[in-house]
Amino acid sequence: MVLHKFGDKLYSGLVTAMTMHLKEISKSIEAAEGGFFLEELNRKWTEHIDGTRMIRDILMYMDRTFIPNTHKTPVHELGLNLWRDNIIHSNKIQTRLLNTLLELVQRERTGEVIDRGLMQNATKMLRDLGSSVYQEGFEKLFLMVSANFYSVESQQFIESCDCGDYLKKAERRLNEEMERVSHYLDPRSLGKITDVVVKEMIDNNMLRLVHMENSGLVNMLMDDKYDDLGRMYSLFRRVPNGLSTIRDVMMSHIRETGKQLVTDSEKLRDPVGFVQRLLDEKDKHDKIISSSFNNDKTFQNGLNSAFEWFINLNPRTPEFISLFVDDKLRKGLNGVTEENVEIVLDKVMMLFRYLQEKDVFEKYYKQHLAKRLLSGKTVSDDAERSLIVKLKTECGYQFTSKLEGMFTDMKTSEDTMQGFYASQAGENGDNPTLVVHVLTTGSWPTQASSTCNLPAEILRVCEKFKAYYLGIHTGRRLSWQTNMGSADLKATFGNGQKHELNVSTHQMCVLMLFNNSDRLSYKEIEQATEIPSSDLKRCLQSLACVKSKLVLRKEPMSKDIGENDAFFINDKFTSKHYKVKIGTVVAQKESEPEKQETRQRVEEDRKPQIEAAIVRIMKSRRVLDHNNVVAEVTKQLQSRFLPNPIVIKKRIESLIEREFLERDKVDRKTYRYLA
Repeated sequence: MVLHKFGDKLYSGLVTAMTMHLKEISKSIEAAEGGFFLEELNRKWTEHIDGTRMIRDILMYMDRTFIPNTHKTPVHELGLNLWRDNIIHSNKIQTRLLNTLLELVQRERTGEVIDRGLMQNATKMLRDLGSSVYQEGFEKLFLMVSANFYSVESQQFIESCDCGDYLKKAERRLNEEMERVSHYLDPRSLGKITDVVVKEMIDNNMLRLVHMENSGLVNMLMDDKYDDLGRMYSLFRRVPNGLSTIRDVMMSHIRETGKQLVTDSEKLRDPVGFVQRLLDEKDKHDKIISSSFNNDKTFQNGLNSAFEWFINLNPRTPEFISLFVDDKLRKGLNGVTEENVEIVLDKVMMLFRYLQEKDVFEKYYKQHLAKRLLSGKTVSDDAERSLIVKLKTECGYQFTSKLEGMFTDMKTSEDTMQGFYASQAGENGDNPTLVVHVLTTGSWPTQASSTCNLPAEILRVCEKFKAYYLGIHTGRRLSWQTNMGSADLKATFGNGQKHELNVSTHQMCVLMLFNNSDRLSYKEIEQATEIPSSDLKRCLQSLACVKSKLVLRKEPMSKDIGENDAFFINDKFTSKHYKVKIGTVVAQKESEPEKQETRQRVEEDRKPQIEAAIVRIMKSRRVLDHNNVVAEVTKQLQSRFLPNPIVIKKRIESLIEREFLERDKVDRKTYRYLA
């Protein structure tokens, strides 16, 4: 027929025949009742598709030649279009089909089991008829009905559930919709339906969920509800500003908790416990971020920012961190593996990074390290050096050069003592054994050299050492730091019991007075030793007022030392140990005057550093206005401390006076560098 120019007649005849056939089918589908409607529709659709394929094969020549030349619709597509126009768009079928599909989805949402195969065939038919048929004829209304369903359900849930349960229900609903799409909807519907669920269940209730009383985000953080937090993170990340909402509330909570921690006067009484609580708080939130918040960098940055804020609210934090290190490196790391030592030191470094006044930490750390080294109380040299390497990596060579100098002095002192013993080899062996640490003034914490009259026997050996040392080194001076020393004394008490007492140099000076006297008054001891009053009282308190260590007795018996007290040896002293350590009663934290003094020393040390930074900046820039100088100086020095703009201004004034800089003639706020 095509060859004989009857192509038009064949094509129009095909359209007429198919249309008539489909009208008959339409009646058959309309007649199907209840659940059979969808089955009948599917069966007729399958038959129609098979029939259309057969017709296309029979009319293949027309399909390949006549149709392209006349720009008519190909046979298969024609079959789909006619089905769409006569069946799907039929008044009696269109609404019924849509309602049936939506009702099945509704029934499945309420827990009924439906025939998913039937649903899949029906929705695939709509997709095969063209994306517009599926979208306009089903998807649009499906999304609208879903939004209404979840809007109502979310309100029911939020009134009856706590936050954790609500999130579980929301997650389950989201997973159900994803599963629904994978089973019988167009994959392109996935994003649209999940957006509907997220908007209705999460976005519209976000703030209410986060701040829900007794179960919101803060309660989850406090109660370590990792699963609930992870669920909140994965659901909220689908919402614009969802994660920033969680992050802001978390940061606010950490700041508040941290502020209470660092300003609680009860907790500040125990510096080691105080720092341990900070570390526990950090570990807790690190674990939450890694296990619940997918190691999200923005959350980690928020955590760091919150910690830095509240840690610096307490000016004593640098001192307490150093005391914590001191406690760990004295005894706290005994028996701990090297790996665990490194973990503790890394945690300390993490807190150290938050400090804005790193130079204050350095001051205290130097003092505590000095005491550890001189008393031989450090648990591990490797751990000490490891921490110094970490500090050096963090703050540069300048920060640790003096700390390294302290270790060098300890090694040099060992060599010096060997030389001294060798030089004294042939002398009388009854002399006390002396161990001297020679400390370089610049490297060690400066201590005011306090007066103390050493016993004659000790003084003789000290003079010999002094003569030996100055004999091998020219141009050096030695001054004895008796307040930093210790001694081992052999003592025999009244009942013949012998002990070796480990005491401070000051305690040794006091106890050796009792070799020649049975009873001494406070005034007599003070006069004989010339130890400063505050040090002497602490020294006597530790000898006469500490239970189980009462080497001396005093009259009258009391906890404090008075200037009219009298002292005598406690003949009844006993201890189950041969060696007895008599500690010095000393405040672990600095007293208020000591704190002021340290703070003053830190402020003094900062002045040359600020001036050096100003000169460096001006030398390279030549001319710069005041605000930029302050900004540049702050930037250069913030790794050690945050300089006060008022102090920077004073240092600029000082440099102008000393003619390193000058003010601009026109603009007084601009400075010029004078080469």
